[in-house]
Amino acid sequence: MATAAPAGTTAAAAYASLKLHITPEKFYVEACDDGADDVLAIDRVSTEVTLTVKKDVPPSAVTRPIFGILGTIRLVAGTYLIVITKKKKVGEIFSHAIWKATDFDILSYKKTMLHLTDIQLQDNKVFLSMLNHVLSVDGFYFSTTYDLTHTLQRLANTSPEFQEMSLLERADPRFVWNGHLLREFIAQPEIHRFATPVMHGFITMHSCSINGKCFDWLLVSRRSCFRAGVRYYVRGIDSEGHAANFVETEQIVHYKGSKASFVQTRGSIPFFWSQRPNLKYKPKPQISKSVNHMDGFQRHFDSQIISYGKQMIVNLVNQKGSEKPLEQTFSKMVNSMANGMVRYVAFDFHKECSRMRWDRLQILMDQLAEQQDEFSYFLVDSEGKIVTQQEGTFRSNCMDCLDRTNVIQSLLARRSLQAQLQRLGVLHVGQRIEEQADFEKIYKNAWADNANACAKQYAGTGALKTDYTRTGKRTQWGLIMDGWNSLIRYYKNNFSDGFRQDAIDLFLGNYSVDEVEPASPLHVKKDWKFLALPIIMVVAFSMCIICLLMAGDTWTETLAYVLFWGSASFGTFAIILYNGKDFVDAPKLVQKEKMD
Repeated sequence: MATAAPAGTTAAAAYASLKLHITPEKFYVEACDDGADDVLAIDRVSTEVTLTVKKDVPPSAVTRPIFGILGTIRLVAGTYLIVITKKKKVGEIFSHAIWKATDFDILSYKKTMLHLTDIQLQDNKVFLSMLNHVLSVDGFYFSTTYDLTHTLQRLANTSPEFQEMSLLERADPRFVWNGHLLREFIAQPEIHRFATPVMHGFITMHSCSINGKCFDWLLVSRRSCFRAGVRYYVRGIDSEGHAANFVETEQIVHYKGSKASFVQTRGSIPFFWSQRPNLKYKPKPQISKSVNHMDGFQRHFDSQIISYGKQMIVNLVNQKGSEKPLEQTFSKMVNSMANGMVRYVAFDFHKECSRMRWDRLQILMDQLAEQQDEFSYFLVDSEGKIVTQQEGTFRSNCMDCLDRTNVIQSLLARRSLQAQLQRLGVLHVGQRIEEQADFEKIYKNAWADNANACAKQYAGTGALKTDYTRTGKRTQWGLIMDGWNSLIRYYKNNFSDGFRQDAIDLFLGNYSVDEVEPASPLHVKKDWKFLALPIIMVVAFSMCIICLLMAGDTWTETLAYVLFWGSASFGTFAIILYNGKDFVDAPKLVQKEKMD
């Protein structure tokens, strides 16, 4: 049996306690950990970053505590430093503190904005609001002593050299959301201890008890920063094979020194397709006809096999209507690829579970049971010996990889947990998790919270179907909440997602601000119809109502007026709907494949 590498080492630790000293010429970031004398000096004019010592900090500096450096970014007004100003403890993983970053500050290197024109000032303000928007989305997590970006299995199978690396060097770039912001830090190994890799997603930890046996149960979801974005503007994959809304979810159990882990993934259907908002409730998905899908598709699964081993695709989209071509293409491409490491199962979630028949999900679970037993899970005993490795993962998807996907992932995770807890001796033979009322409540609520976090980050609202995840059954109140969330999603997807997408692209470095760029992409001239048609429609509809309320001399006269204004309002509404793509809030900064 192989021995697992230690999960975290102090050699790799980042500084946990920091002070920021501000002078007109420099930012000084002082390490306040025991025995530390390092100070990071950032020149506000040349932007040069150097290492110095505490005695070099001028006594006149304005001082404040901070909890981490997120990184630096260039905007129209010059470079900005982003720091973590508030944090909240989530819990501990194997005695390593895990924090959620809850507040940030964006500090300008420049002391004045007098060098900017009015237009540049306005643009800079918009870019700052974009950064603030991304930072306001809940779900940024970090640790100064533990590598949150890797699964237990990946950490256990590492070399001693890997263990000596800084957290920044060894982090999985897929899940470091401030990787672009820390690009200048990466180039200088001597300052790595001042850089904190931050992941985006969801983490929850619970100390639980079954049969009087106490164990820790954790759920960690890591969102990929490659092809990241919002629901309708980022679908499918890019040319590198990165899938939209890719999330790695790991469930961890820690009992008497033994550690067990079960990993699943979700990600958009991995070929080139789009679903641009156009004011319709559900825009029709379009599969690109101008590209070779197999190249990106192959790259996607090659990288998945390297990271996770065998792949079991669980496709939950509808097998009729507008989603049908996506299911057919996906199935066809898996067959064409003819890779024995990749298997495919399609399950029409909405059809099978229509009219509240949620018990029919067991059909899919039975179908996947043999494969899940073959994949197994990762287990390391209290002496650090690896007992079992997870040989493959379930890659689930629906259209958004949110609501349907989360329900299935929670069921697969429960089945794995059942096996783990029995093997560890927490559950007795014949006992089922479902019968443990206290733990079942914790389990269901945690998975529902995970669903909400992933949905808010991608679609802008909480998840749908969480009443089933929380209670195990569909409720009328749950249906009402789903209707409300769907309404909010519709509004956001059509009228605010362009800004949200631009914000993510700016934050992740997909778009870089050029200080000398003559024409800012933020200033897109709107077509005349964008303003005129909605005004005409509102006026015509108002006149129609007025004519109904203030009847004319004869009913034929009233009818004529109502028909005229009613036709005018309906006609302009039809024109607006026909030109729907011109009326939605579209991204302005990055075009490339996201806009195909």
